[in-house]
Amino acid sequence: MPLALHLGTDDLTRCRFAISPLCQTHEALRMLRRPARHGYHQAWLRRMRRTVAGLDLAPLWLFVPPAGGYTPDFLGAPPPEPYPAIEDELARMRATDPALAHAEMTRSLACTPGLAESPQGRAALDDPAATVRRLADLTELAWHALLAPDWPRHRAVLEADIAYRSRRAAAAGLDALLTGLHPAVDWAGHTLTLREYRDLADAQRPDGRGVLLMPSVFVWPDVVSGFARPWQPTVIYPARGMGRLHGAPAPRPPQALARLLGQQRAAVLAGLAVPSSTTDLARRHGLAPSTVSAHLSVLREAGLLESRRQGHSVLYGRTALGDTLVEADGAVTPVAR
Repeated sequence: MPLALHLGTDDLTRCRFAISPLCQTHEALRMLRRPARHGYHQAWLRRMRRTVAGLDLAPLWLFVPPAGGYTPDFLGAPPPEPYPAIEDELARMRATDPALAHAEMTRSLACTPGLAESPQGRAALDDPAATVRRLADLTELAWHALLAPDWPRHRAVLEADIAYRSRRAAAAGLDALLTGLHPAVDWAGHTLTLREYRDLADAQRPDGRGVLLMPSVFVWPDVVSGFARPWQPTVIYPARGMGRLHGAPAPRPPQALARLLGQQRAAVLAGLAVPSSTTDLARRHGLAPSTVSAHLSVLREAGLLESRRQGHSVLYGRTALGDTLVEADGAVTPVAR
């Protein structure tokens, strides 16, 4: 049976987005354990191979079943605010109620026969407060080793996804927003159905608090939900543009767009499904940074691009007009790319 989330009026008016560094770390760790998620991340995996080999994550792996199954929700809990800092999320994780942690860890260990009775499983459950602290310390270590160096680029992809979907909702309503999240997500009759997600008796149900929508770089090809109480009902879906984050080749611009803008300028515009810096674009397209900068200036003056500073970099992304021009020429970017 698929997972069906029945949304009342209060839920619909309280749907919101969030970007969670903790959730991204959690999904990255699950991706490492589950080869089916590796497809778009081969370059990242090769780059991180030595880093991952140097991390002793055994206590975390205890609660991330490699063949699927429940992972404790407190390891990647839905945030109460839209853009939490990783420090705040880790502090909340360390403050997890030991009784709640014990219940979630017990449920997770039960996914692997005999694991709860193993020495490692018994030790984790005997002192849940200490286990939470240990898991939080390892999660913080994984964050700094695996995600923090690339976080500005990851966050830019997630923000671009939210901006795109917000524009869709503004143009075509909530139906367009919800049905466009993932091919396995259906929306009809106030019911959000996750067709490839098994319905769970203890899965969290909408109760007027709304549904939290969180894009993720690492969750593909899955869409994730089923958070139990006390967490807010949440749907984690693959972010649009995530497939180009880790060095995939730049897309070839459609010929009609190239005739209109010129080959190089069209390539820069078509390749900006993911916000990027001048340096990233120069490397991706094999152009001099000065050439890319000149193209970006023209595209921005034409209202096709917007720019914003993030840290020490300036990131460029397509505006709604830029998206319309690219997509009208047949260069629609799939959800996972």
